[in-house]
Amino acid sequence: MTISAGGAPTLEKVAALAGVSRSTVSRVVNSSPKVAPEVVQAVNQAIAELGYVPNRAARMLASRRTQTIALVIPENTARFFSDPFFASVIQGVAFRLAQTDYTLSLVIASETDHEKTRRYLRGGNVDGALILSHHSDDTSYVELARTMPIVFGGRPAAAPENVDDIYVVDVDNEAAAEVAVQHLVDRGRTRIAHISGRQDMAPAQDRMAGWRTVLERAGLEPGPVEDGDFTPIGGAEAMRRLLGRRETFDAVFAASDQMASGALTVLRERGLRVPDDIALVGFDNDYFATSSVPAITTIEQPPVVQGTTMAELLVRLIDGEEVERLTVLPTQLVVRDSS
Repeated sequence: MTISAGGAPTLEKVAALAGVSRSTVSRVVNSSPKVAPEVVQAVNQAIAELGYVPNRAARMLASRRTQTIALVIPENTARFFSDPFFASVIQGVAFRLAQTDYTLSLVIASETDHEKTRRYLRGGNVDGALILSHHSDDTSYVELARTMPIVFGGRPAAAPENVDDIYVVDVDNEAAAEVAVQHLVDRGRTRIAHISGRQDMAPAQDRMAGWRTVLERAGLEPGPVEDGDFTPIGGAEAMRRLLGRRETFDAVFAASDQMASGALTVLRERGLRVPDDIALVGFDNDYFATSSVPAITTIEQPPVVQGTTMAELLVRLIDGEEVERLTVLPTQLVVRDSS
């Protein structure tokens, strides 16, 4: 059969050259598993010979897919751009989606526009969403997960009781915090203070719980606690409040490296030696830990792997596959000079 080369290549021309129906070509273009391998080969050969480029808009209309995934971070822009954790997770998400036809839409949902974000997600603009850094005052994303594919990066805080139908990729924050505090106990520290993160977030709640568990197990009285809101400035202010309380403590477990670095700055300002006078352990193993002097002992978690895993699970959910409800990633203690 001779096919005219005139005009733009079309689905019909591909079908004629391959000797199959138009619907068969459509199934091959949309990667249907119901086409015989030899037919797929013939269609792909015809596509290559004619230089046919599938109409993405038509494919989206036919499949009712947007080929877009939203990554929603319910934080203000200042926190987003200052926290290396977010950049690492995004790196992992982008790496996985680069191997697909999906485009990533980043949504920084500040405290003032959560409803706008939910309207966007409900409006058919995306095929699924990744939610990172969830706060307890907004359970609507959990509710939304019952109507569309959503994967959470971290356990949602204070979520409704019936959350068996959500998907979460996380680390065991409580167990990791226990490792961090046990390290201080093993170093002979007996009065361990805590600089916590925001208590409307599950990681802060779990890390504080781990701190308490170890002290109770060791028969030690808990040291004082101050909230540092996961930022260096917050950590510094929390350390000033701890010192101002005039309570004795010989170690501090900070729920993030950012807060630990801020606390370390204040300890140096007050002439206190780390770790001789006060030992210090953080959480994350980011550049705040590695660039501090002394370098900070910390818990390493894998945010790049978390992002890759979240994206992988969401793509599979969108494709209708069964996936695990909870994926727990490993952590490890990294011992440095601060303890």
